[in-house]
Amino acid sequence: MEEMRFCYGSAVRWRGTMRILASVLLVVAVLDNAATQKPEDGPYRGKYIGKFNSYHHQASGDVYAVDEYTFLLTGFNYDGNGIDTFFWSGASNRPGPQGFIVPDEYGKTNILERYFNKDFTLRLPDNKKITEVKWLAVYDLNSQNNFADVYIPEDFEPPVPQKAGSLTAIAGGPMVSSDTINILDSKTIRITDFSYDGKAGGQGAVHFWVGVGPSPSSKGSKVPDEMGYLDPIRAYDRETITLELPGDMTIFDIDWFSVYDVEARRDYGSILISDDLNVPPSLVRVTPHTESLPNCRQLHKDYRVSWEVFGPQITIQLAGNVQQDEYMSFGLSGSDSRSQMLGADVVVAFIDGHRGYAVDYNITSLAPCVQVLGQNKGVCRDDVVGGLDSYQLHTYSRENDINTITFRRTLISSDSGDKEFLLDRPMYVIWAMGRLDSNNEPTYHDVYPKRNVQIHFNTSEPVNDCFSFTSREANLKDVWERQQIFDRSVRAFTATLGPAGGKRGYQGITGHVSNGLAWYINGFLVPELWLRRGLTYSFLVRGGNNPHSPEFYHPLVITDEPHGGYDRLSDARQSEIRVLAGVEFTRRGRPKPIAAGPLCLARHPEGQDRRLDDNFATFKKFNRTLKWTCDSGDPAVLEITPNTSWPDVVYYNSFTHANMGWKIHIVDSYSQSARSHASACSSFNHSIRLLLIASSFVVWTWALK
Repeated sequence: MEEMRFCYGSAVRWRGTMRILASVLLVVAVLDNAATQKPEDGPYRGKYIGKFNSYHHQASGDVYAVDEYTFLLTGFNYDGNGIDTFFWSGASNRPGPQGFIVPDEYGKTNILERYFNKDFTLRLPDNKKITEVKWLAVYDLNSQNNFADVYIPEDFEPPVPQKAGSLTAIAGGPMVSSDTINILDSKTIRITDFSYDGKAGGQGAVHFWVGVGPSPSSKGSKVPDEMGYLDPIRAYDRETITLELPGDMTIFDIDWFSVYDVEARRDYGSILISDDLNVPPSLVRVTPHTESLPNCRQLHKDYRVSWEVFGPQITIQLAGNVQQDEYMSFGLSGSDSRSQMLGADVVVAFIDGHRGYAVDYNITSLAPCVQVLGQNKGVCRDDVVGGLDSYQLHTYSRENDINTITFRRTLISSDSGDKEFLLDRPMYVIWAMGRLDSNNEPTYHDVYPKRNVQIHFNTSEPVNDCFSFTSREANLKDVWERQQIFDRSVRAFTATLGPAGGKRGYQGITGHVSNGLAWYINGFLVPELWLRRGLTYSFLVRGGNNPHSPEFYHPLVITDEPHGGYDRLSDARQSEIRVLAGVEFTRRGRPKPIAAGPLCLARHPEGQDRRLDDNFATFKKFNRTLKWTCDSGDPAVLEITPNTSWPDVVYYNSFTHANMGWKIHIVDSYSQSARSHASACSSFNHSIRLLLIASSFVVWTWALK
């Protein structure tokens, strides 16, 4: 498996095919809920063409145009008793032998089997357009018999993305501008070259805003930004962004779109939405979710919090569209004047298999929980730092990829480390979502707000701005190039620290969760190293040498275990790991790091949002934006000489924190290693060629039947 990584480029061609298959499956899933509805009822499905004229074999149903190339069939029926029956289309005046097969909902040209009240899409082959044909039929080629047909009206215009003008600044307001705004489908708005200088007055509560009426007004609704956040929008500089209307809202439910200051009730730039747009239906899956508590606040398009205060207790429900290995966190800010993680009191909620958890955490440092001078510091469970787990789990469930976890706590906790839920004024809160590590501990969060968030937990009237969850096929971006240092002349490596780079960086390269920092070796983000047995190599380590720092104390270690964080492991787990370099043991058998050098750290420049790391196409472009600061002093030097007892693959990591480094390949000869991997790559490519030939033969054999 290690060798197959060298053949990564050979397998890229499969990615497009898999994405197409995923799109087909998503379409089928979205449409599965629309059966039995009349054309004028239910969700928008596209432009209605008509009903099938039914002649034989109970063939019937309604037909829509989804876009220029795609039909949607709803409530379709066919008894499956035809001999050589296909979906059939053509440009002749009526269905007959002059036409072509339209592949079925799976993209195949198999003889049609039985359908009962089914909804699905058919795409015309060879990029043919609906305007180029005159009819769609259920046709038997053997008997040349037409079982059902529907005719395309003359001058028919299928749904296509529509242009809707552009944004221009309004006098007296901040700078707002854009190029063309495109309505891609019934829920999706794309703004090209969008700019907003972020200089709104007052509280700066500027949002993407939609509503009904002749012009923008305060009676509207927030539209999540391109990342799904409902916070006031950030500054933009000629960026192209794609927005999704919230919940079950569609473009037909609104009259205008605006960049709107909610506090000042001012429109800073807007467009009107025509009420007769002929756009494709959205493939977004809408999942209604009803909260059981009276108050609800939508924190992100994928996350909400509900609550109820009764007597001395508060009941809280967190609901999020998360993966099975992800957590939801929510809590009271560490500051009384803003939303701040440091010093916060939070709950971390997740579902592990068939069991739910709501665990009380205390944040004393912006780092995973580590021991500093015998005390636990960082994001630590309350019961680890001498406190109490004050949350009582009530209910939990996972349905339609949505975790719902309900728990309660007293307003004034008996744990002195917990904060009090105040009822006489709004409180600043924090929240986040991210992945769990192998110990079900929260790692560095992927989704979190950058602006202050306030909630009044005791209002006279219930508060509810929540909407249905939505999801669509993930647009997976390519991982940054996996760097390798495969140079026999290199005998020294400089190890510094920098940001992990989001899902395209450390997480994408290694497949591990990240704690936010990663090793940069010779300036590259976690490259794979190739070292030869019998040669001596030096690591010049600059990962921090202050043991009082929970965040920036990272001695370098090399072990046979991929995750690192050796100091955090139990004695039993440490005994299972072979430490190859970077640690010596005291007389009492306690591990002591020996490669702790002064800190050299790359940071995001001030004002740069790390949530946008995935927008960088390459690591090189990302790396150019970073700002380096290095403490004075000579680096710690860790010398190693791999020998025959070393495994073929070992790992460099941090002594204190997990998941910061990656692989070192130990080889007997560089030339043999290169030949070995070239041979493996050739074998892999040969296997792919054989698979393609075999697949083609199967298709050719079937076509001759």
